[in-house]
Amino acid sequence: MGTTEAAMAVEEPKKESEKKKGGLRTMPFIFANEVAEKLAVVGFSANMLTYLTQQLHLPLAKAATTLTNFGGTSAATPLIGAFLADACIGRFWTIAAASVVYQIGMALLTVSAALPQFRPPPCKPGGAAACQEAAPWQLAVLYVSLLLNAVAAGGYRPCVVAFGADQFDESTAAERARSWGFFNWYYFCNGASMLVAVTAVVWVQDNVGWGWGLGVPAACMGVSVAAFVAGYPMYRRLDPPGSPFTRLAQVVVAAVRKRRVPAADVHAGRLYENDELDAPISMYGKLVHTDQLRFFDRAAVVTDGDLVEKTDASSGKPSPALVPNPWRLSTVHRVEELKSLIRMGPIWAAGILVITASSTQGTFSLQQATTMDRRLAPGRSSFQIPAGSMTVFALLSMLATLFLYDRALVPLARRATGLDRGISFLHRMGVGFALSVLATLVAGFVERHRRNAAAAAGATDAGTAPLSAYWLVPQYALHGVAEAFTSVGHLEFMYDQAPESMRSTATALFWLSISLGSYASTMLVDAVHRWSAGADGSNWLPDNINRGRLDYFYWVVTLLQFLNLVYYLICAKAFTFKPVQLHKKDEEEGGKSLVELQEKV
Repeated sequence: MGTTEAAMAVEEPKKESEKKKGGLRTMPFIFANEVAEKLAVVGFSANMLTYLTQQLHLPLAKAATTLTNFGGTSAATPLIGAFLADACIGRFWTIAAASVVYQIGMALLTVSAALPQFRPPPCKPGGAAACQEAAPWQLAVLYVSLLLNAVAAGGYRPCVVAFGADQFDESTAAERARSWGFFNWYYFCNGASMLVAVTAVVWVQDNVGWGWGLGVPAACMGVSVAAFVAGYPMYRRLDPPGSPFTRLAQVVVAAVRKRRVPAADVHAGRLYENDELDAPISMYGKLVHTDQLRFFDRAAVVTDGDLVEKTDASSGKPSPALVPNPWRLSTVHRVEELKSLIRMGPIWAAGILVITASSTQGTFSLQQATTMDRRLAPGRSSFQIPAGSMTVFALLSMLATLFLYDRALVPLARRATGLDRGISFLHRMGVGFALSVLATLVAGFVERHRRNAAAAAGATDAGTAPLSAYWLVPQYALHGVAEAFTSVGHLEFMYDQAPESMRSTATALFWLSISLGSYASTMLVDAVHRWSAGADGSNWLPDNINRGRLDYFYWVVTLLQFLNLVYYLICAKAFTFKPVQLHKKDEEEGGKSLVELQEKV
């Protein structure tokens, strides 16, 4: 008894200390880190297609594929980072280590851009045929720097959002409400830094030089590391709860072992629960039993040999308390962790094709812009908007949508729905999917108009078009509004519906959908190249898009997205939210522990 009281006495100050950490005061450090990091990453990637084609002289298709594969790899590595954060070192140290690797990758890329030895000689007069493509060793330097950035993204991306949300205590209603505003403002800061990157940084790259143009993002990465570390004393740093993948595997193995258990023995009243065992992975509440995917309930059925004696580490003698063999018996909470992830799967998959569509914005939409009249004020000014800065219209529309969503739509919707976030993330994603369909549909019509204008002006072979680049604004703006709904909604969905001990993993799955969407874009481009190839070597997506049919490609993507929207609506209609018993402290009730079953999302 004395030992228990002593442990409780030690634990109380620790809890009080944790209460004093986190909250809104940590947001400046986290947002400063995100702004600087995004400024660095987007600053080098926004105009990278131009760098690859004009400085390294790669063909358009090869350059676009290189960037798409880099984006896909960067979005796949977060699964590794999430494992390290959730199972080993925690989110803070994962983010810090990843930021240092980012710094190394950015420095290498800057050196390769600044020194002429790392680039092929300038093109000679005579067109593209007189351009020498970068040597294999020069491309190897590029690929190593891109790989370092992709590895760093694996540690940074899955953790920064979850780490920011960790700063709000979910056991109180006020803190939970603030956490949903965090997602919106996180994405707003994200977009604002991207806006600076695609304007100021791209201008430096086009007008001052690539050494400075990549050196500025590299310096921003250094600021990012410093800003993040500066907030160390104030952060709420949750201990890693252990490998989520191991727990999921244990549930599957235990269920398969008990596949012959009679169905009559598998019912909620007889399933194994152990709150003490689940305490490290259910700090704010535990998952309760659901009737879906009932095969996995067998993992929580107690059979002979499931409970074993635990050896006391100090005395070496068996403890009187029996503990479960995790590969034979799982708790209801752990079974429901697996069920939650499986239920999230169909909704998660629906986001992949939206990324495939938005990938065209950074490749083919940019190529459209390079052929058009990019003067800031046609007829009045000779200043040209850099092609890479056309993304500013998508970012401006995204930022405006996020601001209006938070300040106008949420308060209005909250009165009607009673939800803290205004509308559910499923509705938010659905709106974004529909707008994304419209964006690629419009892009096809604009490309047809651009191509016809080039033909009418006799500029087909020149690869230019007299049409103003402002014609591209509608498709960029629609993509921006769609992202404000889709990406934030998707991120909210993954964070909210994932088990609390797997939130780094859930954020990694969000980035994995981006990875798969990028790779799907590569596969689609390759398929269209093969399918549309003519006997004379022509296809829909040649280097000179005036001789291609980019409009047809956009409409193929539109059709695929429409089918995806129908699929999403079916999945959203059938989706079941995870039921959680939230353990909440109510100060007005004298500190009594209350349990609230929360299913309404």
